Amino acid sequence: MNFPILSSLILLPTIGALFLIFLKNEDGNSTTAKYVSLFASVVNFLISIYLWISFDQSISVFQFVEDRTWIEGFINYKVGVDGISILFIILTTFITPLCIISVNNSVKTRLRDFLIAILIMESFMIGVFCALDLVVFYLFFEAGLIPMFLIIGIWGGPKRVYSAFKFFLYTLLGSVLMLVAIISIYWISGTTDVTKLYELGIDAKYQNLLWLAFFSSFAVKTPMWPVHTWLPDAHVEAPTAGSVLLAAILLKMAGYGFIRFSLGLFPIASEIFTPLIYALSVIAIIVTSLIALMQEDMKKLIAYSSVAHMGFVTLGIFTIQQQGIEGSIIQMISHGLVSAALFLCVGVVYDRMHSRMISSYGGIVTIIPKYSILFMLFTLAALGLPGTSGFIGEFLILMGVFKDNFLVAVLASLGVILGAAYMLWLYKRVVFGKLINENLKSMIDLNKSEYFILACLAVPTLFFGFYPDPLINTIEVSVEDLINMYNSNIMIK
Repeated sequence: MNFPILSSLILLPTIGALFLIFLKNEDGNSTTAKYVSLFASVVNFLISIYLWISFDQSISVFQFVEDRTWIEGFINYKVGVDGISILFIILTTFITPLCIISVNNSVKTRLRDFLIAILIMESFMIGVFCALDLVVFYLFFEAGLIPMFLIIGIWGGPKRVYSAFKFFLYTLLGSVLMLVAIISIYWISGTTDVTKLYELGIDAKYQNLLWLAFFSSFAVKTPMWPVHTWLPDAHVEAPTAGSVLLAAILLKMAGYGFIRFSLGLFPIASEIFTPLIYALSVIAIIVTSLIALMQEDMKKLIAYSSVAHMGFVTLGIFTIQQQGIEGSIIQMISHGLVSAALFLCVGVVYDRMHSRMISSYGGIVTIIPKYSILFMLFTLAALGLPGTSGFIGEFLILMGVFKDNFLVAVLASLGVILGAAYMLWLYKRVVFGKLINENLKSMIDLNKSEYFILACLAVPTLFFGFYPDPLINTIEVSVEDLINMYNSNIMIK
């Protein structure tokens, strides 16, 4: 294909944002801004679907590759996709227009600026999943911090400035070592081209330090225990659309990084540090699940559940088993859909009652039945009920972990039980019980835009729960090739 489809996916949201910047808009809240941003994001989604349809699932090589020199001998603008990255691009382009639609209810001031931040952020996130050069990856990876920092800091809650700076400093400081590692890789290998580095390999004597440097960035962004404390604060203060983007896509950038770089570039070090990943992941699954059980704020509970779910993801990745890695990718896609829906569900009731406290609700099932049914679906998907996408990912991960380490798998399985406990406990207290708060009687059920957004998320959650073949078929060959490359490097050692 001669058409630069990946560059188009990266640039189109930014072009939409530039159009909004030059749009005459006296009150910063025009209908034109909504339509322009929605048009740009929907077109991007359609292009990504065309990309998926055109993608050859039978080969593991990178496809739709574009390679242009930025700085002679150092930085090449090189992008391409394989079966692993293409799903994350589609997730990004699918979630973004839903976030734009949701701002009708949650963002009341400077809407045009908010939409500009979302569109620019979409460009950076797609760039992360396309990048085949370490410097390009780093630039996109870090640039995504800026619009999210603004989204939290300008449109967030009462403690928005504190939460925005905490988010920014945690994630930026975690990435400084990764930048040093990328420069070191260039000195060692003479290139930052990912495909060339896969072929050349990196000398075993450097791998441990380089792996730790990349880990410092990915662990914070995932986030792994104990560097997860920025996430609940960021979620609580962020506006609904910000929380959706943060949970659905930003956290997945680190999981993708573990697969693409930690396993792909540093297989020997990954083998050595697997026990560390297992220990931190199991602690995250159990400890943050117990913390979630104690929460009184709905957003905080879902935020801690995200840390537990990402604990399953990191477990599956480092099993180096077909089922484990495939399960981790499907779990990330599923979590992107389900966590987005749960934060939107919290946003629905918050917009009406201006409270996220669980104690403010109860007995709303008869008042807003449509909301209650959809909230139930996403609650069950979050705890991994069979027939939902959440089950497929968790089941495959646990299969992979059982093959690799029986004790770790048993401990991780406790997270499934605790997940059911805190999600059902949340749903029971919010939806069922006695109607004590009389103000709840004035609540209205989902409006058309809210119903449309949640229905759009419900369809793939159920579809991939019953029929995960499209996902598995897309990633299978690429995962198999990654494992073969990993094992061949370990054998050479």
